[in-house]
Formats: sequence, C-alpha cells, structure tokens
Amino acid sequence: MTSRVFLYARVSTIEQTAENQITEVRAAGFAIRPNRIITETISGSVAARQRPEFSRLLDRLEEGDVLVVTKLDRLGRNALDIRSTVDALAGIGVKLHCLALGGVDLTSSAGRMTMQVIAAVAEFERDLLVERTQAGLVRAKANGRSIGRPASLTEEQKAEIRTARDAGASISSLARTYRVSRQTINRA
Repeated sequence: MTSRVFLYARVSTIEQTAENQITEVRAAGFAIRPNRIITETISGSVAARQRPEFSRLLDRLEEGDVLVVTKLDRLGRNALDIRSTVDALAGIGVKLHCLALGGVDLTSSAGRMTMQVIAAVAEFERDLLVERTQAGLVRAKANGRSIGRPASLTEEQKAEIRTARDAGASISSLARTYRVSRQTINRA
C-alpha cells in the first residue's frame, strides 16, 4: 500500500497566499492531490490543534500517511507546540516531512532531535528580539522620546472640546469638526 501524502500550508494574514508553499512542495517532487492540500490563514501563535483546518486534517490522517510542510514554523511558533504536534502525528503513525530541514522525517529519532534543536534556537531568537525591542523602548522613554502614535488632538483642542461639550455640542459634530473619531472626542 502506498502512503497518502498531505500538504499543510499556513499563512498568517489574508494578504498572504499559500501558493509559494504549494509550488515549493511540488518543485521538491511531491505530487499531492488537490484534496490533500490543506491551507489555512491563521496566526502561528495559535496552537496547531486549535486551528480549524489543522484539526480537521488530524481527523483525516491515518497510519502510514505522510504530512509535508515547507518550514517548521508552519506548525507553530514555539518549541513546545511543535513538539506536541510532532508527538501527536507520531502517535498515529504519520511521518512528518519538513522541506527546510532536508526532508528528514521529524517523527524519527534523528528528526525529532533536529527539530527540537532548531525549534529551540528559533524560540531563543524570538525572545532575544523581544528583549531588544523592550530595551529600545525603555531607552527611548528615558531620553524623553514619546512612544506610540502621535496625539490626534493638542491640549488646546482638548480644552476647546470640553468647553463645547459643556455648552451642549454633540460628540458627532465635534468629531466631524476636528476630523477625529467619536472615541477620540470621548477621551478628550
């Protein structure tokens, strides 16, 4: 019996497309039937088992099947979620083929070790990026720079708005006059 081959292609936003992933897998020599190509638009920060399409895919997979992904981050953003997903696939006898890792079966002993090292390094890099970003924000605040979007209204305009509201002006008319949202008027 030949193995059924599935492709899981995930993108994070609706502006993105999974076509590059599909093309990459086909260029690697995989002939995957269209009904076995599962695409999903959802953040990688959502655990794989909580993604609707991936969850349906898990229900379809059987022992001996092969699941192909282009990169490890298609499965998840942290080492724990990726490992949990790989363990679940191995538990039902599904092989996981990651193109970016040279096609090693991630459910094998060598594949699991490779995957864990790479996932841990990727998570470490993300943590370092967050730390550098936070340090940069603290430094900017310490140097007196304002962080975030510039204010829509000056302090003088806010005072004018409060005076106009006390005189009975509507929030909608003030929003139109100052060309800001009703929420901005409410905050003023």
